[in-house]
Amino acid sequence: MLDVRRLRIIQHLAMYGTVAATAEALHLTAPAVSQHLAVLEREAGVPVVEKRGRTLRLTAAGELLVAHAEVVLGDLAAAESDLAALRGGGHGVVRVAAFASAARRLFPPIWPSMTDSAEGRAPTLHLTEQEPEEALESLRRRETDLAVVHGYTVLPRDFPPGCDHSRLMDDPVLLALHPDHATRLGLAAGEAADLSRLADASWLTPSPDTSCYEMIQRTCGAAGFVPRISARSSDFSVLTALAAAGAGVALLPRLTLPETTAPLSLHPLAHPVTRTLFITTRPGTTHRPAIRHVTTLLHQAAATP
Repeated sequence: MLDVRRLRIIQHLAMYGTVAATAEALHLTAPAVSQHLAVLEREAGVPVVEKRGRTLRLTAAGELLVAHAEVVLGDLAAAESDLAALRGGGHGVVRVAAFASAARRLFPPIWPSMTDSAEGRAPTLHLTEQEPEEALESLRRRETDLAVVHGYTVLPRDFPPGCDHSRLMDDPVLLALHPDHATRLGLAAGEAADLSRLADASWLTPSPDTSCYEMIQRTCGAAGFVPRISARSSDFSVLTALAAAGAGVALLPRLTLPETTAPLSLHPLAHPVTRTLFITTRPGTTHRPAIRHVTTLLHQAAATP
């Protein structure tokens, strides 16, 4: 019979890639991990790992076991969640990763609720700012319990196999430019903008390693041009300040805008682009009372204008 502990070990080996890293993650010694893998092979009756140079790789049987391990361990996590719910426990620690604008917009409103524990049941929240790719990797490595990530209509988000995700809110992408520039284009306040009329404009964008940069490239490409970039910054407050100074135009998700946007002229797009925010958790953990509590608060914050 397969042992759950050894299924967890091969699952971690698939995540971390080496025996040493797997041992460190599970607080075991490397020889102990190797011994468990050897026993697992005897239980399975076929090789589950093979040596390639100095590294171990999963065999087809090993990959099959990892796929089943995700289901089994997810079911165990769900059982633990259900038992915790029956005990009425809502306390615990929830480690959350979120990108900057979501962290700025959604978490300050819910933080008082996390510390207001009259019944001693409010979970402790640990928040780390991470871009979506990094946050999902942290979730996969079990370094995070909940990740707030995003995807664009022109750049859908890929989720790790087996992860649970749900829509949190939609965040429209807006064109930001100086009011005088908007007047020259004949754009009234709040009027939808046709990006093809901005093919000759100077563009302000985040750095190329961000999904927002790729969104701008695709959106402008769909409008028939490649943006001529005059400034790059991953700090959206820099981009809005430059746009307000007339240095160029920018495409910005609404949540990234500072509270004061004057003298910016903001416009939806004639061909709308939306950034959708998602809450992502590991299989079987969604209904843990502490995670469910944080999820409920995030939905409430997202629904607040």
